[in-house]
Amino acid sequence: MSDNITMVSSKKEEKKMEEELEWIQLRRDMSSMRPPHEEGVREKLLRKTKENPFVPVGCLATTAALSYGLWSMKTGQRKMSQYMMRARILAQGFTVAAIIIGLGIGVAKKSG
Repeated sequence: MSDNITMVSSKKEEKKMEEELEWIQLRRDMSSMRPPHEEGVREKLLRKTKENPFVPVGCLATTAALSYGLWSMKTGQRKMSQYMMRARILAQGFTVAAIIIGLGIGVAKKSG
């Protein structure tokens, strides 16, 4: 009886080992498919900024106009607040246009 129990537990352990070995092999296969150097967040941000520098400029302009407009609203400068909110809309439009133009240029480079 103890031989049967030993044999069953031995087979379970053997099966478990095989499954672990399959996972190890799968990980090796997956890591060989990965590019040698994956691009990090900072590298990607720098690359995208070099590809289309107008998008970050538009984002900064939008943020600046919004911040100054909110500060003007808080301090009671109604005319300046309205002016900055309109400037924010223009900066957002500039940013969206820069994104669309950048996408168009990217598609043209890939197809050409």
